[in-house]
Amino acid sequence: MGNTVAVTDSTFDEVVLKAPGPILVDFWATWCRPCQMVAPILEQFTQEYSGKLTIAKLDVDQNQQTAQKYRVMSIPMMILFKQGKPVTTIIGFKPKDQLKKQLDAELG
Repeated sequence: MGNTVAVTDSTFDEVVLKAPGPILVDFWATWCRPCQMVAPILEQFTQEYSGKLTIAKLDVDQNQQTAQKYRVMSIPMMILFKQGKPVTTIIGFKPKDQLKKQLDAELG
């Protein structure tokens, strides 16, 4: 374990909506500086939440259909999905401790 999962418009339903456990989707783009700042935090979370949470990344420039479906207007934007439904949305860069606090509250 320890890697994020790349998702696309064509794999989103299978990987995210049918995921057996909670999955956090990071909507990002290569040119986005705050996205680049949050990426190493999410990589750390793949270790820290191993077995409890999957971290997925969706490039909004290459996967506009899914980005539009979830009304991604600002990035980075993260949506936590449980049983195929979005339960929490986090918009913008947040420090690791704030992100962890939000995730822990949702994951129980």
